[in-house]
Amino acid sequence: MKPKSIVRNSHLFISLTLAGFSTASGAVTAVPTDGTLQSLEPIIVTASASTESPLETIIDTSNAAQPIPAQDGADMLKLVPGFSVSRKGGSGGEPILRGQSGSRIGILLNGETLFGGCPYRMDPPTAYIFPNAFDQVRILKGPQTVIYGPGNSAGVVLFETSSYQLESTGTSVDASATYGSYQRNDQDIEITTGTPDVYLKLGYNHTQSDDYEDGDGNKVHSNYDRWNTHAAIGWTPDSDTVLELSGGLSEGEAAYAGKSMDATQLDYQNLGLFFQKKNVSDLVSKIEARFAYNYADHVMDDFRLRTPGMMSMGEAEVDHQVWSGKFLTELKPADGTLVTAGVDFRDSRHRNYDSGSWVTDGEINDIGIFTELSQDLTPNSRLIAGARADRWNAEDKRETIWSGSMMMGSYVDNPTAGEDRMEVMPSGFIRYEQDLTAIPAKAYIGVGYTERAPDYWELFPNPSTNSISSFDTDPEKTVQLDAGLNYQDGPLTAWTSGFINRVDDYILYQSNYPIDSMSTGTVTRNVDAWSWGGEAGVSYEFLKYWKADTSISYVWGKNRTDDRALAQQPPLEGKIGLTYARDNWSVGGLMRLVSAQNRYAEDQGTIVGQDLGATGGFGVFSLNADWRVTKNTTLAAGVDNLFDKTYAEHVNTAGTDVVGYTTTTRVNEPGRVFWMKLSLKF
Repeated sequence: MKPKSIVRNSHLFISLTLAGFSTASGAVTAVPTDGTLQSLEPIIVTASASTESPLETIIDTSNAAQPIPAQDGADMLKLVPGFSVSRKGGSGGEPILRGQSGSRIGILLNGETLFGGCPYRMDPPTAYIFPNAFDQVRILKGPQTVIYGPGNSAGVVLFETSSYQLESTGTSVDASATYGSYQRNDQDIEITTGTPDVYLKLGYNHTQSDDYEDGDGNKVHSNYDRWNTHAAIGWTPDSDTVLELSGGLSEGEAAYAGKSMDATQLDYQNLGLFFQKKNVSDLVSKIEARFAYNYADHVMDDFRLRTPGMMSMGEAEVDHQVWSGKFLTELKPADGTLVTAGVDFRDSRHRNYDSGSWVTDGEINDIGIFTELSQDLTPNSRLIAGARADRWNAEDKRETIWSGSMMMGSYVDNPTAGEDRMEVMPSGFIRYEQDLTAIPAKAYIGVGYTERAPDYWELFPNPSTNSISSFDTDPEKTVQLDAGLNYQDGPLTAWTSGFINRVDDYILYQSNYPIDSMSTGTVTRNVDAWSWGGEAGVSYEFLKYWKADTSISYVWGKNRTDDRALAQQPPLEGKIGLTYARDNWSVGGLMRLVSAQNRYAEDQGTIVGQDLGATGGFGVFSLNADWRVTKNTTLAAGVDNLFDKTYAEHVNTAGTDVVGYTTTTRVNEPGRVFWMKLSLKF
């Protein structure tokens, strides 16, 4: 059984930071001892570009990766140059793209919006994502599209599964098991069965780990245990039509060395309906509709996963409900012209469980209209442009607000109680793409503008500089220039992408800010900022069996209002990989080099975290191997941080006092980790 018409574009991998096997299509043909041809896919895919758009990066989630295969969405994204992850424990890290985080990065699960519930970001959206439940991750950097929701000034991350018509009646199974140091234990199984008219997908994913140790042997409060089950049933009366109903449930818990409490409940529910019809007429190439419900229920406490300190903070429960939907149509009014237009919405409600009942503290709603145009100018050049307008509405339902320090504060009347805000926010972009004729390359340059409304975490949990409520925080306004080039010629592939932006009313978190004469706290501020940076990579195959890969990324930012460094900016980072691949096996090594970061703004940052000071540079070396055992079986293994180095990322959360654990300035990364992944496909 195989798919007859997959509802997604084909892509061309052009860069690997490390490993395994790769040709232009992302796999090579290996010849095992029985003489039958098999495809041995790369161990690690960290950067790639689509034949449709030079701005896209593609990750194949089924391939093992180094470091140890990803256990949540943030772990998967840190493979991509330009991404960093702020660690708070073994799970639940915060992804950061080009120094931007939170809702500056749009994260969609099959086109659906999911928000975490914790006011202190214990459960970012990626904490509820199981990478093996998806077929691929597609990343679009910068404000260079308008069809994936509002804001998204840093870019968009799309976790996607395929919807397709089966060619014949049958069943396929894709399963894997990962085992590693510190009792890492993952199981994943995805089953697809059906006929050319109907298909059924069933999946189960589980991941678990004990506390890990840093390079000095200090145990880090970081254990977690999470599971997910999901299903989808689809009707495919022909190869151009899909109607799919899907749903999922997950539960979990995670210990955090970077928080004063742990996430002792990470429950998630999803229900989605998707319809797509292609080749409707000569004019209408596609219509598509989505409607979804996503719900996160989160409990935090300081006694289930840790020994409480002198004074227990107890337990708190919150939830976040999101209804979202989209309708779009693609039109081809002429050869070389494609118009995409549509409307989308999302309605979110956040609640706290207090004194035996749920109390809503805030509601945020958005409805947007958008259109994008792709116009071929010549056979080798095209112009892509888009425009969007959003009507954003937020309502403050808090009657009272906690004012003062944790120990010395009290509840007081909320000055913005019942306030209802409405903003109309425009965004748009224009981009020129050119297929070069002198060299085998594609170049692009584009400028985009977006307005991003404050999200829940920027509107509700903290005071502002002049009020105990930050509900009046202004939207961010970003204008950004993006440019890049992708090159491929035989064994050599190379790519580069860069950006420069100006952000007015940048939403900044600042801790230790004087709230009154008796206390300090964290406030939300608007400042003006700008940043620039980019990523580049080169991959070269030589001497028949060898492949070398390298990538580099850098970002520089400034807070123009305070005339100091923009906080939470990762340092210069490079990766160098070397792989030997022969027949049905490969071995490889990866060196990750990160420079010191002396540009920082102590006590300033974002909803993800604040700068803690300067950090030194470090280098980490890892090894991996891959063996196609049989036609249906692949075994991958590796050792990360081979020399057991003790280090912490610059963009990080502060270590907290946890009884029985060593307190560090930042949450240290794992020391030496051994891992093995067995994959079965039949």
